[in-house]
Amino acid sequence: MSREPFHYSQEFARQLDKEDELARFRDEFYLNSESIYMDGNSLGLLSRRAERTLLEVVDAWKTQGIDGWLQGQYPWFYLSEKLAALSAPLVGGSEDEIIVTGSTTTNLHQLVATFYKPEGSRTKIMADELTFPSDIYALQSQLLLHGYDPSEHLVQVESRDGRTIEEDDIIAAMTDEIALIILPTVLYRSGQLLDIERLTAEAHARGILIGFDGCHSVGAVPHHLSKWDVDFAFWCNYKYLNNGPGGAASLYVNRKHFGRLPGLAGWFGSRKDKQFDMEHQFVPAENAGAFQIGTPHILSMAPLIGSLEMFADAGIENLRQKSLHITSYMIDLIEQELDGMGFTIGNPRDDLRRGGHVCLEHVEAARICKSLKENKIIPDFRAPNIIRLAPVALYTTYDEVWETVQRLKAIMLEKQYEKFENTRDVVA
Repeated sequence: MSREPFHYSQEFARQLDKEDELARFRDEFYLNSESIYMDGNSLGLLSRRAERTLLEVVDAWKTQGIDGWLQGQYPWFYLSEKLAALSAPLVGGSEDEIIVTGSTTTNLHQLVATFYKPEGSRTKIMADELTFPSDIYALQSQLLLHGYDPSEHLVQVESRDGRTIEEDDIIAAMTDEIALIILPTVLYRSGQLLDIERLTAEAHARGILIGFDGCHSVGAVPHHLSKWDVDFAFWCNYKYLNNGPGGAASLYVNRKHFGRLPGLAGWFGSRKDKQFDMEHQFVPAENAGAFQIGTPHILSMAPLIGSLEMFADAGIENLRQKSLHITSYMIDLIEQELDGMGFTIGNPRDDLRRGGHVCLEHVEAARICKSLKENKIIPDFRAPNIIRLAPVALYTTYDEVWETVQRLKAIMLEKQYEKFENTRDVVA
């Protein structure tokens, strides 16, 4: 694949597509030929493999009934563990440290209920002021359950520029009052990738447990959670991993914490051989499976089988290489073609600090997003002024990136956005 410097012609974009070793995966997705999809960091597209495995699981239900729990190609009783094994290479954990279960926020509640143990002066939880609101709601509620005032016991590290969080500022806030730290791997607005390894080491040097929300990185950025000694992590599977709307989420627990009782116990966290004994003495699984609560959402897990098989074929390192290249190309193209039109690139330029999407800031962002949709470009708006564009490595072409920027340029030159209100829709 061609490297820097980039050129700005459509011919150059199409040449990059010819050199793209991942181009073959595009044909596996259901794409709308009349539009360009740039919202895969919010909801990934359906692939034929995901559709196939969903239908296979539905067929097992249709033909086998309750016997589907132990029979068929994908026995439901072990499906969470099968998916954990397929997920392991993406996050750098062993398969027994991962489980596919629940939703992102439910898993966060489980992990905080398990690992937040206020004692003495260590009573506070640390987060950051730019994190996704759902995480903050969960942390506030967990503090209230312990009888603490979130306004005093939830420490949110401030941003210097409103876009990014400096690791030095996070480390400086790691005082002896902090019992637990929850941070995003990638900030959902700006796409900043935090230095997970460094932050984990600094937290542990101060006796603090640390966990990460990987919703905006898993499937786009390789991680090495076990090597970095991360205590725990959690993520959704419907963004870069294309598991479908509301699809089951995942969590990771470092094996050094195996044997710890889950804060929220449920029957599917039982050891497999004890689960159906129906005794009133909880015997937790000896791995991350202990942190399951209820019966797995089988139909919302089924598409992930096919999707993760595709990730195994593509390789997360290859996906990261293309993701960095195509987002860099988009940023350069924006700066070339949209100069003087009021746009600001909000995400870091350094490859080591950038996730999988481009953060484009503009005072008229909400109106511009509506105009982009009218022009058959599917973006994502985030308040107050951010247009997120995600050229996803598995199915976005360089030609689509070029076309997106050209249509955006026309929108600005012709002031097409002025006919819309500068307010978000109900679903942004």
